[in-house]
Parts: sequence; structure tokens; C-alpha cells
Amino acid sequence: MQDERQSALSRRNFLRVFGGASTTAIAAATLAPTEAQAYDPGEEETRARYQETDHVKAFYRVNGYPKEK
Repeated sequence: MQDERQSALSRRNFLRVFGGASTTAIAAATLAPTEAQAYDPGEEETRARYQETDHVKAFYRVNGYPKEK
């Protein structure tokens, strides 16, 4: 009975230590600083797309947005 309990405890301790060490290693690898890269949206994403059509004006009117002068 004592031998079974000792082996069970040692297995638990091993898994506890192994889990903690692997979590620490993953966290250290994830948090390592890297060089930042700027995002270039390109011409397609920066073109003007907003158009104030009649349904947009109706939305503004119904929801109580102030009118531009």
C-alpha cells in the first residue's frame, strides 16, 4: 500500500513539474520581442468609398443625428 502511494505521488509531482516547466517555456517563447512590421494597406483599401446616398441620409434623419451645415 505504501509503495503504491509513493509511486502515485512521484508521478503527480513529475507531471506537476513537467507541466509548469513547459508552460514557462511556451510563455517565454511567445513573449520574446520581435521587430514590428508596418502594414501597407495598398491603393485599393485607401480609396474613398463613402457616398452619402438617400438611404444614408434617411438613416441619419431617423436616428437623430445633427445635420451638417
